[in-house]
Amino acid sequence: MSEGPVVELRDLRKGFRGTPVLRGVDLAIARGETFTILGGSGSGKSVCLKHMIGLLRADAGRVSVLGTDVTRLEEHEWVPIRRRCGVVFQGAALFDSLSVLENVAYPLREHLRSSEDEIRARVDQCLEAVGLEGTAAMLPAELSGGMRKRVGVARAIALEPELVLYDEPTTGLDPANARRIAELIVELKQRLHVTSVVVTHDLDLCFAVSDRVGLLKGGRIAASGTVAEMRSSSHPDVRAFLEGTHGELEPIRKGKTDGR
Repeated sequence: MSEGPVVELRDLRKGFRGTPVLRGVDLAIARGETFTILGGSGSGKSVCLKHMIGLLRADAGRVSVLGTDVTRLEEHEWVPIRRRCGVVFQGAALFDSLSVLENVAYPLREHLRSSEDEIRARVDQCLEAVGLEGTAAMLPAELSGGMRKRVGVARAIALEPELVLYDEPTTGLDPANARRIAELIVELKQRLHVTSVVVTHDLDLCFAVSDRVGLLKGGRIAASGTVAEMRSSSHPDVRAFLEGTHGELEPIRKGKTDGR
């Protein structure tokens, strides 16, 4: 097992139609930690995340994921890397015409040669892990927003990934559901020992789940540190962000809400 960072970005630069978005992002994420990329809308948080899974290619700089330099990989070369990753997309990205069972089973069918009984057993395990037992036959349209997000998490962990990427996982959720997603991120880290990368503008989520935080501003990581270090930071960009929003949740240890 590699002792180096699970994810490393070095001087990552990316622009669109001549407009720079990332202007030299540097960060390294250690095995087993939850690292949150914090920033306002349009700051490039999701752009960073998409480089980690090969949905975007860097204009310049270096990207390393799970010990492999992925900066210039061809699409087919990403397959074994993605097999070790799970992604929770901002809108859950479920297939509307497929049941919960088939949505969660999708990566299993894509990457494994398992029997139907093995697939069903694994789907049941994943749904149990996110508190959605008994929903396998339901369609996404029959689920609440919070439940759809949790199905997205179940699908992301179906292949027992080493790395889970969360793209704005609480966007559009009420406080109870947002809290439930935060609890899931912490629970999965503890139970599965995964490395997690969260991109969000939600300070409540950030403070509840993070081991370390990087504030993305002006296309670069303006400041980084533990939650305690960021809370007490005198860095002007950090102070401006913290004082412009409200982060009231303490880091989650134990206990659950029953919000759906």
